Amino acid sequence: MPEDIKKPMDHGAGEDRLNKPSRSNTEANSMVAKIITIVIIVVVLLGALYFVDKYTSVNIFGMEGEQVTVTDWSAVFLSNGQVYFGKVESYNSNFVTLSDIYYLQVVQRPLQQTQTGETEQAQGQNELSLVKLGNELHGPEDYMKINADHVLFTERLKSDSQVVDAISRYKTEQAGQ
Repeated sequence: MPEDIKKPMDHGAGEDRLNKPSRSNTEANSMVAKIITIVIIVVVLLGALYFVDKYTSVNIFGMEGEQVTVTDWSAVFLSNGQVYFGKVESYNSNFVTLSDIYYLQVVQRPLQQTQTGETEQAQGQNELSLVKLGNELHGPEDYMKINADHVLFTERLKSDSQVVDAISRYKTEQAGQ
């Protein structure tokens, strides 16, 4: 046999230990894989439940918002600039429900004629008027469900606010008719 060709060495049992992972390493890797799989399943499940809670009327996590008293007057400011005043019946992550609703409307004062015959706009051209929902041409009911995504914020009104005072006067006038 030529000298440059060497016979492979027999490593015996030591070679098997190097090529085959020990039983404890296999079990540890298996346990880590199981834990990672369980964590991934839990995260996916919680994510799915969150989306069901957020985008449906199903309330899974109990995030209804704070409780409101229906006798309290509130102002609801919307992303389009509109403000509604009313009693918040309920709200959650999807909707704000209002009843006994009023809103502000800009009323232009009529033109006035001067002694020389010219017309001029009156001082303080525009006035704000509080309008009761339901008196419009299309005759809506005095109940509104507003998409919560369009609500910027809500405020509870004080009992001595100008809006609450105007609503009280309106209700008194309506009761007297």
